Amino acid sequence: MKRTTFASAQDVEQAFYEALERADLDAMMEVWADDEEVVCIHPGGPRLAGYDRVRESWTQIFASRQRLQVRTADQTVVQGMMFAIHSLHENLTVVGENRPRPPVAVTNVYVRTSNGWRMVSHHASPAPGVPAEAPAEGPKILH
Repeated sequence: MKRTTFASAQDVEQAFYEALERADLDAMMEVWADDEEVVCIHPGGPRLAGYDRVRESWTQIFASRQRLQVRTADQTVVQGMMFAIHSLHENLTVVGENRPRPPVAVTNVYVRTSNGWRMVSHHASPAPGVPAEAPAEGPKILH
């Protein structure tokens, strides 16, 4: 049973990034829905489905003792009454290092449950570099 009731998807997201920076497993798992359909994809990693697999991945990440400072940017939000999708960039720095890591493109998905908002998906991928100049006008391709 979850102890925290998050009033909004934005509250869950804030708690997620605070838990990530503190490497706090209990706080991290508090934001996730107690559901076997939750999904987490870390940058360059496999698709992890199910609460236990997601928990194990965060356990391994936090065991590395590497502490991260996270700054988010470029957030776009799509929200309905029962769901929210946040697309953003994470700018990560390892505490003690002076150089930031390349940005990460992230999609976080939240649902409204009987016990407040919870995360059901976190998908993080390396963000492609920003081109030095605008690409030449050409056909637009949608996938």
